[in-house]
Amino acid sequence: MQAWIDSLLSLLALPEYGLSSLFMVAFLSATLLPLGSEPALFGLLKLNPTLFWPAVLVATAGNTLGGAFDWWLGWGAHKAVDKYGHSRHHVKALEWLERLGPKACLLSWLPFVGDPLCAVAGWLRMPFWPCLMYMAIGKLARYLVMTVALLQVFPA
Repeated sequence: MQAWIDSLLSLLALPEYGLSSLFMVAFLSATLLPLGSEPALFGLLKLNPTLFWPAVLVATAGNTLGGAFDWWLGWGAHKAVDKYGHSRHHVKALEWLERLGPKACLLSWLPFVGDPLCAVAGWLRMPFWPCLMYMAIGKLARYLVMTVALLQVFPA
């Protein structure tokens, strides 16, 4: 098992596979796995500052597709979740999300709640394409703000 993990890590090592590694890390971090893609993006940009826009766009694409994966997981889990009772807070949160509709996916960039929010959007059967568009906008804004801020704090 350790050999497999070592070979996987060497395959995804930056900068040898820079943008493809960034895409995978961004995708996986948008799922419910406890990962963060910002360090990978920042590390790539520190190694190769000329990749600013391609890196931000690749990270956004990977993270958005990860959010779409969460949406589909939520859509598929709808039947399983309906079997369980709902707390008062749960019902209020669902009502708030239903009221906002796909625009709630703008908040998919938030830590801790953004990824489950994408799954809940699928569970609520919100329209996929508008949700995907709002996810992409929110995630692009996050990557731009975080990356520019980190580059200002830690200049080359």
